[in-house]
Amino acid sequence: MQTVLITGGAGFIGSNLAKQLLSKRYNVIVLDTLSPQIHGTNPSEDSFLYKSIANEVNFIKGSVTDEKILNKLVNEVDYIIHLAAETGTGQSMYELERYSNINVGGTSLLLDILANSPNNVKKVIVASSRSIYGEGKYTDRNGNIYYPRARSIEKMKEGDFNIYDESGKICLQLMPTPEDSTPAPGSFYAITKLFQEQSVLLICKSIGIDAVALRFQNVYGPGQSLKNPYTGLLAVFSNLIRQGKNINVFEDGQESRDFIYVDDVIDAIVKSLETDKINGMALNVGTGVPTSVFEVATILKTLYNANIDINISGDFRIGDIRHNYADISKIKELLNFEPKVDIYEGLKRFVNWVQEQPNEDYSLFEKSVKEMKGKNMFISKNLKIKLFQ
Repeated sequence: MQTVLITGGAGFIGSNLAKQLLSKRYNVIVLDTLSPQIHGTNPSEDSFLYKSIANEVNFIKGSVTDEKILNKLVNEVDYIIHLAAETGTGQSMYELERYSNINVGGTSLLLDILANSPNNVKKVIVASSRSIYGEGKYTDRNGNIYYPRARSIEKMKEGDFNIYDESGKICLQLMPTPEDSTPAPGSFYAITKLFQEQSVLLICKSIGIDAVALRFQNVYGPGQSLKNPYTGLLAVFSNLIRQGKNINVFEDGQESRDFIYVDDVIDAIVKSLETDKINGMALNVGTGVPTSVFEVATILKTLYNANIDINISGDFRIGDIRHNYADISKIKELLNFEPKVDIYEGLKRFVNWVQEQPNEDYSLFEKSVKEMKGKNMFISKNLKIKLFQ
């Protein structure tokens, strides 16, 4: 029986992956710190994710920054799926040391051990992110291609959230972002993800271990943390709706993301593990379909049958991107990958699961916003333009 180590394996993606690998007769070792930000202060009681795998896998509570633990585990496994990372885009802009220690330091330590210690590791799969692209690929009306940098804060303060060329005069149109697009990280989190991806591909190649980087778009579904106020707008919106509070959508509501259901992501990871044709590559994992934040809020309001308003606030976070959706032609061709769950069906499954969970303390989100405001990473316009009764 082959053994897989999943770092960060008690998280949303990791716990779902662990269950799938167990069903395929792999021996699974999970390494996770059980961060209170994700799992609460008492994971054995409060964490749906941890409880779903605690008695099924070989669970090790610990960090990817612990050299003693990593040295032992690397010597016991055939494959490593490296998911461990701090993930809050806004939070990363003022907790740089923490994000660097885990995302950069943990990955560097893992690779150092692989490079300098005897092991039988055949492949490393690292979780990369769509965030490395920043705004991704755009075009003007003449067909010229752009990879725009971060938006002007002054324009956003004026309520203009669009993407412009370098002159600031030509409004650009969104395109699907392929893997060969120019990286343009817009947050410290994105920089750390680009480091993780590039260092794994480079070092593993040099030491004769196969490696794959998977650039996840916005992953969602049953089981995602409802406790973490720094990531997951679906959880934030759901917590608001369940408490009868109105939803304030940031910017003008038209910012969009490529939302991919967790089962489809697990399918992509397993396919990547079990094929050699993509070794050494970085691949987008998404649906290839952009969905606006306002549309997501509207679907959730309908599914919860909620008597609340959806307001456009004009608020924005420094480091957030306007749009991004994946060109998935490469993963379709090489892995025969096809997303199976569309946004409405996926949100329906998510809502059904949420309604079985206890209400979470929304004050944690309010605290996170206050924290970001104090760090000048959150700009509040507080327009509250009501667009949905």
